[in-house]
Amino acid sequence: MAGFDSLKLTIPNSLSYLDISLNFIRETASKFGFSQPQLGQIELASEEAVANVIKHAFEKGEHSTFDIICERTPLGIKIIIKDKGIPFDPSLLTQYDPSKVSAENRAAGMGVFLMKQAVDMVSFVNLGIGGKETHLVKYLPHKNIEEYFPGQKMEVEDLPSAPAPIMEKIPYDVRRMRPEEAIEVSRCAYKSHGYSFFDDNIYFPERLAELNQSEELISLVAVTKDNVFMGHSALHYPHVGAKIAELTYAFVNMEYRGQGCMTRLCEQLFKMDKKYPLTGVYANAVTNHLFTQKVLVKYAINDCGVYLAASPGTWVFRGISGESKQRLSVILSFKYLNPPPPMTIYPPAKHRDMVEKLYKNIGAEHNYRCPDEKQPSSIREKSSLRTDIYSSEECAEIWVEQFGGDLIKQVSAALHDLRLKQLGAIYIYLNLEDPATYSLTPELEKLGFFFSGILPQTDMGDTLILQYLNNVEMDYSKIQVLTDTGRKLIDYIKELDPNLVAR
Repeated sequence: MAGFDSLKLTIPNSLSYLDISLNFIRETASKFGFSQPQLGQIELASEEAVANVIKHAFEKGEHSTFDIICERTPLGIKIIIKDKGIPFDPSLLTQYDPSKVSAENRAAGMGVFLMKQAVDMVSFVNLGIGGKETHLVKYLPHKNIEEYFPGQKMEVEDLPSAPAPIMEKIPYDVRRMRPEEAIEVSRCAYKSHGYSFFDDNIYFPERLAELNQSEELISLVAVTKDNVFMGHSALHYPHVGAKIAELTYAFVNMEYRGQGCMTRLCEQLFKMDKKYPLTGVYANAVTNHLFTQKVLVKYAINDCGVYLAASPGTWVFRGISGESKQRLSVILSFKYLNPPPPMTIYPPAKHRDMVEKLYKNIGAEHNYRCPDEKQPSSIREKSSLRTDIYSSEECAEIWVEQFGGDLIKQVSAALHDLRLKQLGAIYIYLNLEDPATYSLTPELEKLGFFFSGILPQTDMGDTLILQYLNNVEMDYSKIQVLTDTGRKLIDYIKELDPNLVAR
């Protein structure tokens, strides 16, 4: 892979240029490694998206241009159709209803439905004064782990009994994963979780290898002196060049548990040289058992938040007791790799004490302020939101990239759309370095959001996290938390949960 190629075509908003745009997208996708039938699927989704912009994004008779950007990604292609036309609220899109299709009337919402069937991800991004974008993402056709075992039924129940742990200590090495070892990582994930793991990239060995090649993923493996695979752990960047990365994909084959593999893997991940240096590492530890939390505490990756109902209750944890059928909650933990310089942040008054305690718990001392009434407001007319949907986890994130006077209206619309998608949990991220967070948090809480925690060093700054549960009942007694800070945080969140107050 030669790198992250990006090509841009600017065309007039006329249907006479539709074929040119499709030829551009098709040839670029072919250059990036796609072939039939994927090229046809990309062309179908692109035709719908580009034609929609030409037909509906501008005033009647308005002559303008818009951009089509094709980016190579580690897993395939991302197509961005960007325009500065009429503002558009994706939450108002009509959901496709096949019962209303007739020979005379094409069903409302059919275009978006076809796009979502043809590519892996479709999203609409409001940029405020920057316009808006339609994003189409298509993955290259990699093999799923099932294709390495033709003819076999890949169910957790069909796996043989877990091998007995090796009791004596054995010598082993920790090093970067080799491309041909990605299949062992997928197998290890399957042995631990079946097909219930939240991120299906783990089941595509070629994707793991490509993510490592791009340095979006740094995978380390533990292997015996005879190169027998023992375990794996990784740092996953949200995107190439991000300042923080997630410690994740931590699996050890059951016969090698107790050898200290995870300890050595984590130590090496933290101290090794990286192409894209990090300021911090974060991790999400499930709360139906304490094993992962114990590992994080050992490395001073300390609690700073709780994502309630973050994943379906169908995860499988072979060899670990304490499973629960309610939606899984996770503890968010963070570790600075270097002491952070003090900065001024604006936590909402209601949560200031807890925010200070969480920062202290992760080793940061900041200046906590209320906005000065004479201070110029950073709130503009239009807000800019980014919404990320995680279908396999049945949850979503809303990132407030720019505060505007229409924030509550935009968030309400996004929340309505996400609730209709029957997502269990929705999280919203607010920039703590922006004084607007101080005043707008209470307004968001009126919509049903409540405290979740903090996440430092994101691309839009240190963030306050709020969460929303969509018709999900939480039994807090089933949430297992190891640390004193974590338990106090759970108690704090429980007191604020509007779903409990309403019962």
